[in-house]
Amino acid sequence: MFTGIIQSVGKVKEVTKEKLVLEASDIASEVKLGSSVSVNGCCLTVTASEDGLSFDFMPETAAKTNIGMLHPGDEVNLELAMAASDRFDGHIVSGHVEALGEVIDIQEKENSTIFTISIPEDLVKYVVEKGSITINGISLTVISIEEDEVSVGIIPHTLENTNLKALNKGDRVNIETDMLAKYVEKLTAK
Repeated sequence: MFTGIIQSVGKVKEVTKEKLVLEASDIASEVKLGSSVSVNGCCLTVTASEDGLSFDFMPETAAKTNIGMLHPGDEVNLELAMAASDRFDGHIVSGHVEALGEVIDIQEKENSTIFTISIPEDLVKYVVEKGSITINGISLTVISIEEDEVSVGIIPHTLENTNLKALNKGDRVNIETDMLAKYVEKLTAK
């Protein structure tokens, strides 16, 4: 489990259709073989750590996330799995990305940057205004939602310390909605 509070930004060294290798010196000493790491919001398992952190990923991961779209030099948001004794600063994030969203607008507004992202229609019901959404692994508060467009505000600290600063209109981002909404839906279904 993760909280969506990014601890480090890593850099892609190598990516194939089933393997990702990252330069991640900020967190490398804290992981071991088998550790779970959120990479752009995807829960991946460390498979090697000799020459950077290596992760294997399945075709499902490549199809549902932006992991398969990465290129050497790209930055990725990183978060280590939460220890039971840690402070819970974000919201409950599983690292199970549901779909890709598309950045459709970026606006500067006073001391924030507002990102508007189009998400798949079937996920809209799990997003509420002032609720939580995870974008590229970052726990964010929803400012507004209109049809399939979700707007979130990013403060300067978050923009500078994540890979959001490199996003442009048309870029694809990993989306995880609030898992609690999905459990409530299933429990109340008749």
